[in-house]
Amino acid sequence: MSTTIWLRAEDKPFERRTPCVPGDAAKLVAAGYKVVVETSGERAIATEAYAAAGCEVADQGSWRSAPKEALILGLKELLEDTSPLHHRHIHFGHVFKGQPGAEQMLGRFKNGGGQLFDLECLVDENGRRIAAFGHWAGYAGAAVAVAAWCGQQKGAEPSLGALSDYASCADLTDELSRALDDVKGRKPEAMVIGALGRSGGGSVALFEELGLAVTKWDMAETKPGGPFPEILQHDLFINCVLLAPGCPPFITKQMLAEPGRRLSVISDVSCDPGSAHNPLPIYDACTDFSAPTLRVSAGPPPVDLIAIDHLPSMLPLESSEDYSSQLIGALLTLDRPEDGVWGRALDVFNKNIKKV
Repeated sequence: MSTTIWLRAEDKPFERRTPCVPGDAAKLVAAGYKVVVETSGERAIATEAYAAAGCEVADQGSWRSAPKEALILGLKELLEDTSPLHHRHIHFGHVFKGQPGAEQMLGRFKNGGGQLFDLECLVDENGRRIAAFGHWAGYAGAAVAVAAWCGQQKGAEPSLGALSDYASCADLTDELSRALDDVKGRKPEAMVIGALGRSGGGSVALFEELGLAVTKWDMAETKPGGPFPEILQHDLFINCVLLAPGCPPFITKQMLAEPGRRLSVISDVSCDPGSAHNPLPIYDACTDFSAPTLRVSAGPPPVDLIAIDHLPSMLPLESSEDYSSQLIGALLTLDRPEDGVWGRALDVFNKNIKKV
């Protein structure tokens, strides 16, 4: 019997990405997998393209009645409810770091006998993620910071309105270039912490494409421990660090009240305010595409913070193609879900489910 991979539609608002694009779905079909794709009015790629790749088509949300042996592939976390989860799921669960609601979600798996192969836990023998949206998260995080800064210079309230997605990164950078040209006087200077990582590299790439000055910090610069007053001397601050125990606070509420501050926009690409390891203890809830900014200081100048946990959805096609190309190698081994990267992810799930 062939292994069934069931690509579900996303429930999260403003989420148009997919972990598997039609070209890679065709590779799975050619390898003998049965691929079922749910219809979706939000996915950036038409369902017809999957059908043309040899996939079966199912109604949105029908994964709940899929055969128990099917592997349910998604991207973001499931909607909150109390129903037991019977299937093996693959998605970003956000349940292994003590996040709010994690115990309830793990309880649903425990009650239903299901399993979670968390995409964040798919790592190679050296513990490195095999697939990540990091570059595009950093790229989009830097982009929204520039857009918010431009809004501030024009006196917009809020500084950044509701966000939408873009057909390409070229469309996004063209729009930002025009916005910067409309601002008379100096251009913003940025600081990226975590600049050597995937997300940080994406942020740096965006700033350099726009011709903006950027200060690049990573582990060497933060090793002495924070807070870091240097952040205050930049217009934009992008946090791209991988959260870990012992991470020092980068900035505090008291620092935002200091005179002479230039900082006016913070984009927290790492975006995990519920974590005890959050290095930006100045906010406690994420923002979203409909209301992207949170004013954390009235100023002068005011400081707007952006903390959206699915920033790559601003560029859904390019980010999906990139991620799918990284993930497909592992998907082709799903006929052995207890081996390799899947086995390592399952070990993480089993250790955490015992705590529930």
